[in-house]
Amino acid sequence: MKRSVIGLEKILAVVAVGGVIGGACFEFYNVAWGTGKAVGLFSQSWFVFFILFALFCLSFFTALVLVVFGNKKIVRVVSRLVALRGQLSILRWGLVPLALYFPIWFLQRTMWGVVFDDINFRLLLWLLTVLFVSCLASTGRKLLEWKAFLVALLLTSSAFTVAVSLQNVTDYPFSLGWSEGNRIWDYSILFGRNRYDIPADQGIYVLLDTPRMLVGGLPFLIPGVTIEAVRFWIGLTLILPYFIVGVASFVAVEKNVRTWLLMALWVFLFLRQGPIHTPLVLAAAITIFAWRKPLWLAVPLIIYAGFFAQSSRFTWLFAPGIWIGMLELAGASLHNGKLDRNHWARAITLGLSGVFGGYLLPKLMPFLNRPAATIDITEMGAQIAETGVNSEFVANAVSDQPLLWYRLLPNPTYGTGILLGLMIAVLPIIVVLAWLSVNKKWKLNLWQCLALIGPALAFLGVGLIASTKIGGGGDLHNMDMFLIGLAFMVNIAWLNGGRDVMLSGEMPAWVRVALVAALVIPAVTPLGQLRAFNYGDQVNVLQVLTDMPDEKSFDMLPSKDRIEKALVSVQEEVAVAQEKGEVLFIDQRQLLTFGYIKGVRLIPEYEKKVLMNEAMSANVDYFAPFYKDISEQRFELIVTEPLRQPVKDSSFEFGEENNAWVEWVSIPVLCYYEEVQYYKGVNVQLLVPKKVPGDCFDTNPPHP
Repeated sequence: MKRSVIGLEKILAVVAVGGVIGGACFEFYNVAWGTGKAVGLFSQSWFVFFILFALFCLSFFTALVLVVFGNKKIVRVVSRLVALRGQLSILRWGLVPLALYFPIWFLQRTMWGVVFDDINFRLLLWLLTVLFVSCLASTGRKLLEWKAFLVALLLTSSAFTVAVSLQNVTDYPFSLGWSEGNRIWDYSILFGRNRYDIPADQGIYVLLDTPRMLVGGLPFLIPGVTIEAVRFWIGLTLILPYFIVGVASFVAVEKNVRTWLLMALWVFLFLRQGPIHTPLVLAAAITIFAWRKPLWLAVPLIIYAGFFAQSSRFTWLFAPGIWIGMLELAGASLHNGKLDRNHWARAITLGLSGVFGGYLLPKLMPFLNRPAATIDITEMGAQIAETGVNSEFVANAVSDQPLLWYRLLPNPTYGTGILLGLMIAVLPIIVVLAWLSVNKKWKLNLWQCLALIGPALAFLGVGLIASTKIGGGGDLHNMDMFLIGLAFMVNIAWLNGGRDVMLSGEMPAWVRVALVAALVIPAVTPLGQLRAFNYGDQVNVLQVLTDMPDEKSFDMLPSKDRIEKALVSVQEEVAVAQEKGEVLFIDQRQLLTFGYIKGVRLIPEYEKKVLMNEAMSANVDYFAPFYKDISEQRFELIVTEPLRQPVKDSSFEFGEENNAWVEWVSIPVLCYYEEVQYYKGVNVQLLVPKKVPGDCFDTNPPHP
């Protein structure tokens, strides 16, 4: 029976690889076909390339079949390769980083990442890299060992994810996405508001919590920091905090430095599936660091973690307290199958400390600077009951924007839907954890099981509801507390018996498949996203190779000449308008942040993300002054993304969000303003007052 299962495992592996190779060949054919007329619609060179690629794929697949099924002739070849590896000695480790970088260079630093965008070709490139690195990293008599294979998967997956995180590092002056430029402006306010001509006593509303402003704004402590440097830092915030959580998780329980570094990489890889906002990731790092520490150190750490988390988002206020309780109970060693009193005492003490930091401390802050004699207990009680997070606050937070429940299922905004997407992301690791527990490799009693399952279900429920709010549901970032909790479960399982089992490979074939999937799935999306954006001057060549209909399909950055012309033109238009009156930057505020446009007094109100947030909440009170300023044509010039008026339904990506923007912003603005210039390549529209505006309020009565 065991042999038949192993045979089935090999057959399925070979079939899967064969499917990937076939898909890669088909894509290569589509790229080569249409390049000329030397052979059919092949050019002479591309016909040769295609034949060579097909022969390579056939040879690779044949060799794979022979190795998997133990052909005697191929065994001798394998023995020679093992001997050759031994002769390379330490030199083979120098080949590992080169092998890891090659697919990144090929896909992200050359135009071939645009041409070969099909997932099968990329998976084949990944597979070849993994096999090569695995063979180099193996040390025994086998050409490829289980631990080396896992390490190769982890290193390549992490490399792809790191590369994608830094993909937007460029000196391009205009916004790279819907809110990217203005988000940089948000970050600049905490430490760089002196870049704007704004009185020191004037408040600036930013749709961003203080911890995120703190983390994102650190580069603005550097005088003259460039937009490229800031984007590099933002890229690092998508890498380092996750890695810090991994280091904090395993450094105290894993003595082998290489192993805990690799496990830290896995935590980074797993949590990046969200992605998760940096403040919660840092709160998680503080929490896991406090685990098993003396109470005199752990208690203040957990209090601060709770306070720091809630200062970013009220839904996070209980997370550190729940996490530490879960870690202390489920991670404790059992005595005769029971938890002793010390474990219960620590868990309760630290859990309550987290609740104090997240819930009570923010409400008590106003009293900390007052003399004790002036504090009234009744007043303090009223302050705790009425301020901060309470039932009324939570009810308003849930109901202030529509809940789009259909986004839990497959939809245009998020293809798989939240439920299926989450299942894909976490099911492999849940399978492994369940197998460890059921087979007593990881021993838990009833209370420990409840300490794991209870918080997981609570975090899951909160995340699912948050994901359905309009403006959300585009990825798994609202499942943040659940994902971090699951990563902590892996830490507990690793410490309590899972380590040796996972590294030895002594598990059923289906569990090994699940373990491999847990390393592969987080990197599939980054692998598909690797590409270059700076080949706008080679669009004609790319169109021949990809059969794309137009230049827009490639989403390339404009040429430097085109960027410079657009920037100069915007500068000139703004300078002329500034002499007549006020200029409103709804979008592209980073142009002011980094001095691309100088001498303009920033009007902080009516920022793009704030407008969108209030539009999704249908906030009539917020829009009243905006409509007044628009109808009176207060601004001589408005800098924005192109304002359009098409109404869409849920069959379009972010259809409801589009309609809120059109209804509350585009239609009213375009009633009183008209386009004077549109820079297609950089996606910037300039609006000026209409000489004869229409009867706008009759057509839009609810808003003014």
